[in-house]
Amino acid sequence: MTAAILAAKQGLLDLQQWGRQAISWRVLVPVGLLLLSWRFPEVGTIIIDTISEAYLQVSVFVAGTLIIIYGLERLFRVDSADLLARHPRAQVPVAAFLGALPGCGGAIVVVTQYVNGQVGFGALVAVLTATMGDAAFLLLAQEPLTGMAVFALGMGVGTISGYILEAIHGRDFMRRRSDEGEAEVDAAERLPARSRDVRGLRAVWMMLMVPGVVMAVPIAIQLEPNTWFGPLAEFRPVTMLGFVGGMACLLMWSMYLSSDPGHTYAAANPNDRREDRPSLVSRVVNDTNFVTVWVIAAFLMFELGVHFTGADLGAWFAVWAPLTPLLAVLVGFLPGCGPQIIVTTLYLTGAIPMAALLGNAISNDGDALFPALALAPRAALVATLYTGVPALIVGYGAYFLLG
Repeated sequence: MTAAILAAKQGLLDLQQWGRQAISWRVLVPVGLLLLSWRFPEVGTIIIDTISEAYLQVSVFVAGTLIIIYGLERLFRVDSADLLARHPRAQVPVAAFLGALPGCGGAIVVVTQYVNGQVGFGALVAVLTATMGDAAFLLLAQEPLTGMAVFALGMGVGTISGYILEAIHGRDFMRRRSDEGEAEVDAAERLPARSRDVRGLRAVWMMLMVPGVVMAVPIAIQLEPNTWFGPLAEFRPVTMLGFVGGMACLLMWSMYLSSDPGHTYAAANPNDRREDRPSLVSRVVNDTNFVTVWVIAAFLMFELGVHFTGADLGAWFAVWAPLTPLLAVLVGFLPGCGPQIIVTTLYLTGAIPMAALLGNAISNDGDALFPALALAPRAALVATLYTGVPALIVGYGAYFLLG
């Protein structure tokens, strides 16, 4: 009996400690949406419809794309670091290829290998130029042909930029000696995830995702599945399914119940021990939640902006069209994938032209810029500024050619 009481007390203490750790500024996001819905009832309808749209038109397709990509990655067990080491003369195009892959894993590997002295400055520039980060999943899920074209463009521009800058500056430009960076890289690659893996919630997440995929397909071909439910159609069951699924992603993200994608280097480094790497399902859930949150933010910014101001944001962007490639390139300099997902979402909604998307895709470095800034800040800043040159050329070239 005493042992049972002690175990119960310990369980309560663990739950209390978990609760204290889970509370953060992120919780204010869903709470703020609920308060806004309560204060402005008409806004509540917009929030429900927008979150449902983000989930059914984006999240389920992103999850499917992630399953395919991460599944192939595990199936073929590609060792990116070994690939770079075995082909020194081809490091620049190989780095560009790894950067063009959706997500930030390949780019993070190249950054750490640059600090370790295994690849040159040209490879660093190539990977930062070619990578589109997690925004690539969104583009690939919604417009796969456009996504593939952007990936190919990123690879080509990254390879050319890498070779040119390596010819100008040399392989070892702005790099510290290998022994100065190894300790920091080793420590960075073993950073623990700060999230908690709650399998029960992951199961609920998957249960919502399955019918979400089923309903997302007819929505994608411009059908209205709410009407299939007869007398229940007035309750909009499919819309509510999307809203609940989107809120599940938002709540898991806000309570740190899933880790940010690519933010732990161990998750992205194929050299780590198998037991140190997250499961396929965990990575899919984590990354889908992250993308979903930023897509919801972009959708709500657009819809609520129109509602409260009455402005036609599409017309506003059209007026400032000549500046949109420049603004998109400047946004690309921001570290992280969140702002880049917003740019991609604005393109998918028709608010900004293809030229802005291309400029942002070339200039943005995704999450790979975080370890680069931590391990080689001067080289990271110079390399990311260099990516702005081809980004402006491509962005404005597309603007004048495509309109």
